[in-house]
Amino acid sequence: FGFLAPAHHDVDGKIWVNNNGAWIPMRFDLTSGKVESFEAFPIPRPNIYAMFSDSRNNGYFAVMGRDQIGRIDAKTGKITLFKTPTPASGPRRGRMDSQDRIWFAENRADKIGMFDTKTERFQEWNVPTAGLFPYDVTPDKNGELWTGGEFTDRVLRLDPKTGQSIEYLLPRKTNIRRV
Repeated sequence: FGFLAPAHHDVDGKIWVNNNGAWIPMRFDLTSGKVESFEAFPIPRPNIYAMFSDSRNNGYFAVMGRDQIGRIDAKTGKITLFKTPTPASGPRRGRMDSQDRIWFAENRADKIGMFDTKTERFQEWNVPTAGLFPYDVTPDKNGELWTGGEFTDRVLRLDPKTGQSIEYLLPRKTNIRRV
């Protein structure tokens, strides 16, 4: 198993995970030990990366190999794919917040994205330095977003309300991925 999304297992006793070798989202039942697989794409599959769960424990995944966020309905198993506004954006890692919004890095597009799972709408913010390649996005307690520039040795803080951002250049090469 790769990425785990256990945050809402209390809803139905299940944890969302992905098989990071076969790029298949899966759901693990904590009581029975049963594992369900959900094939969103035929072989060859794009790189399904991070897993998220909303407050109803629906499963979500980022399709790093494309420009999509996927949803798996927890009750029916139906898979729905949502395209990011920027083609070939490469959604990578991020977090689901308490409002059921996914904040994620658009690694190949040099953007930070947000997918509101309730309205099924995206919002995107450009990063100020070209080639930043944001890797992960983490919201803080003030609602600001943090990401690391995979190849620029910079940490970025973005206020999504104003669109203002500040970059912090690190003192040496790091290939930073998470903040």
